Amino acid sequence: MPIFKRKICVVTGTRAEYGLLRHLIKAIDNSSEFELQLIATGTHLSELFGYTYKEIEADGITIDCTVDIELVGDTSRDIARSTALGITGFSEAYEKLKPDLVVVLGDRFEILSASVSAMLARIPIAHLHGGEVTEGAMDEGIRHSITKFSQLHFVANEEYRNRVIQLGEDPKHTFNVGGLGVDAIRRIKLLTRNQLEHDLGFTFKKRNLLITFHPVTLEDSTSSQQMKELLSALSKLSDTQLIFTMPNADTDSRILFTMIEDFVRSNANSCVFTSLGQVRYFSCVSEVDGVIGNSSSGLLEVPSFKKATVNIGDRQKGRLKASSIIDCEPSAAEIGLAINTIYSPDFQRTLKLAENPYGDGGAVDKIMDTLKSMSFKGLIKKKFYDLPPQS
Repeated sequence: MPIFKRKICVVTGTRAEYGLLRHLIKAIDNSSEFELQLIATGTHLSELFGYTYKEIEADGITIDCTVDIELVGDTSRDIARSTALGITGFSEAYEKLKPDLVVVLGDRFEILSASVSAMLARIPIAHLHGGEVTEGAMDEGIRHSITKFSQLHFVANEEYRNRVIQLGEDPKHTFNVGGLGVDAIRRIKLLTRNQLEHDLGFTFKKRNLLITFHPVTLEDSTSSQQMKELLSALSKLSDTQLIFTMPNADTDSRILFTMIEDFVRSNANSCVFTSLGQVRYFSCVSEVDGVIGNSSSGLLEVPSFKKATVNIGDRQKGRLKASSIIDCEPSAAEIGLAINTIYSPDFQRTLKLAENPYGDGGAVDKIMDTLKSMSFKGLIKKKFYDLPPQS
């Protein structure tokens, strides 16, 4: 008699998010209790962003459906149109796949589309990395909205668990499992310095920095100005190898693409990659002196390597931070001072003591154990959980 497997549908829309989900996806696929369904969307299907769906296929994972949200522009109107296309596309995908549970991670507009469609189709949602705060990005509102669409919550820190509960979610369905990025670091085998240089086609210098700067989506037309200040600071580092990764597909992202490409053409000590993939990205982090920009990875994962992060501006404002994080204003002078701090003897000594607030691994196993122990039936109806009255 065949064993009935519950169908878990995982949605992925970006290279970085897939890197976080990768080991969970494989655990679901290898489970005797679950049938994996995978939907690829967003930048995975975009030539501009490197057709990163190929990285999923290279991992031996079958993509069951694709939802093309037509990332043809980066204005607010373009993003709104892509969000609407996503709602329609995911509705059609769910009708075909008929999943028992949808798993989403984070706070991007394509994940909002996936969540709205699942809610309308009465499919329960498991949300990963909710409860976090990023005051400088529209991701903030999207993340908390997805929390309210979802029935199960897997968060990265006890403070974030409390925030999800504060939003009215059931404590019995809200689990602190730690960060998926930290878990991935513990699981993967990093490339050696020589392997990395061969794969990426450059040679590390005595000093090396990895740069990822995303659009600042809640500030009016400041992304290009902030990038200009960052590049001005970096232009003074002729003795340093500068390794850029391209920004997310957010409002104003394309002007940042152009600015980075122009900088790399004019500075022989720099190089740029549309997508490094998780193994090469983490391998780079392990070799460089620090990470510069405003990416969440600088806060969530880089501290586990005992490496410095220069966190520029307000995009990540509100997130928990390790002592290895150097916050600075988005000006060339402030960025330059922060980079100098990386190399100061006092700061280098403190790096050895840095602890990552997002745990020390084990998130995938905790999520799998919880999913295996839980019935998905009856999850769709939920009560608003009121906090006890304060005395």
